[in-house]
Amino acid sequence: MNKITLIAGLLICMATSVFAQQENAQQDSETLRKRNESDQRIYQLAMRYNDLSVARMKLFDLIERNPSNTRYPELLATLYFDAGQYASAAVSAIDLLEVNDKSVTGLEIAAYSLEQLGAMDRALPHFERHYLLTGNLFSLYKTAYMQYSLNRQEEALNSLNMLIKNNKSAEEAIGFPSASGDTQEINLKAAALNLKAMLYMDQKNKAEALDAINQALALSPDFELAKENLVEIQKM
Repeated sequence: MNKITLIAGLLICMATSVFAQQENAQQDSETLRKRNESDQRIYQLAMRYNDLSVARMKLFDLIERNPSNTRYPELLATLYFDAGQYASAAVSAIDLLEVNDKSVTGLEIAAYSLEQLGAMDRALPHFERHYLLTGNLFSLYKTAYMQYSLNRQEEALNSLNMLIKNNKSAEEAIGFPSASGDTQEINLKAAALNLKAMLYMDQKNKAEALDAINQALALSPDFELAKENLVEIQKM
């Protein structure tokens, strides 16, 4: 009888302990939710008032408290990038990519931040992956441009040919500085053909360079950089 009473007592204690743990877990979850909501409200107010230091601090708190939520690191990296803090933007974006290597925001910020810092060899893989994940043609152009700048000519030529063959490249635009100080809007296909001509110029291949630059000017007759390159090609 005493054994039965003891067992019953133990079972009651175990049930009480489990219930207490569940209750504590629920309380912890509710506390976390309330703290997150409070920090999110403060973050939104800080952004509204352009108080970026407070906004960043609240994002740090949210990141620490919610390590698996990649939205907060994305917001933090974006804040750094928009403020022109490219070193911080690059590091925070790379940290984000270690958690989620398919973060489009992380790839984009890492790519452009590293480019701004002059680290083209490190920016290139991020532009490549961004294009593979999104099909973004501007990322493909940036990929080709960086491959060209790094003297990876075969890779650059392959990227440019992919871009030129894509029908949508004639519908999208990219900005180039003009002699007047304004920005010329040039369709992406013409820009790719101009870069292809520059690649052939480096190889001393006048015929291919002339063919590419003429195609570029046929698409964008006012393209100033292409006109300058045409003059240089004719001198070869």
